[in-house]
Amino acid sequence: MTYCVGLCLKDGLVFLSDTRTNAGVDQIGTFRKMSLFQKDKDRFFTLMSAGNLAITQAVKEILLQGQLLNGKNLWNVESSHDAAVVIGDAIKQVYDRDHKALEKAGIDFNCNLIFGGQIKDERPRLFNIYSAGNFIEATPETCYFQIGESKYGKPILDRVITFDTPLNLATKCALISMDSTLNSNISVGLPLDLLVYEKNSLQASKLVTMDESNPYFQMIHQLWGEKLRAAFNSIAEPSWSGATPSRSITAPAKKMGAVPIHRVKKSPLPKTPKKVASKSVAKKKVGSKVKA
Repeated sequence: MTYCVGLCLKDGLVFLSDTRTNAGVDQIGTFRKMSLFQKDKDRFFTLMSAGNLAITQAVKEILLQGQLLNGKNLWNVESSHDAAVVIGDAIKQVYDRDHKALEKAGIDFNCNLIFGGQIKDERPRLFNIYSAGNFIEATPETCYFQIGESKYGKPILDRVITFDTPLNLATKCALISMDSTLNSNISVGLPLDLLVYEKNSLQASKLVTMDESNPYFQMIHQLWGEKLRAAFNSIAEPSWSGATPSRSITAPAKKMGAVPIHRVKKSPLPKTPKKVASKSVAKKKVGSKVKA
């Protein structure tokens, strides 16, 4: 599996991906899921992938070769939106070529991508591109996308990230999101690829590959666990007696009553059957004579 997260913010973009792939507990590999595309000082794009590795690599190869799709590729499109269309067309081309063989082998066509960047004189943009080749774009209200094992790292993003979040704070948040995922799911693993793209720079000025020896990631991993436990312990335990109103856990819900308790109904005891004399005893009584 994988975990990738991309953030589109007022000051730029943040991309973070792991590098683990696996097809079982004993088949673990390391493959880079982040790809960068740059053309002089005209454009800069980043692509992160999740899903079937053979499919995503095939899509990436079409893009790297600069193959024209409806007359366009990443190097000649006039907008980031058109670049996302090119990637969608590349996915469709791989699907047309491979889907019958995949279906015959019982394999789903699984491909999910986060794509973002900037073309000169245009704002930074971020897209989530699906297996069908269609996509959605990030907005100030929904300013990040996740692909892969997203559930473990989502809570911290939801609580912290807004469109106005500074890039350094967003970077810290993305790394905590990744650390939470690494801690809970063995199918996501180090090293990590991190890119912090500053608006209008059109270059990868802040790009790093991080492993367990990276000092900042070591600090994140240690302190996040400690601070989380400290925050947990600082929250008061519930009061079942109601003596402390602010901690009372027994206050009834306003819209629903208590959960009903269903009890086993006692059934009446079965009647004891009358004893019937055995046939041999009955015959003996019938045949017996009474003496005078």
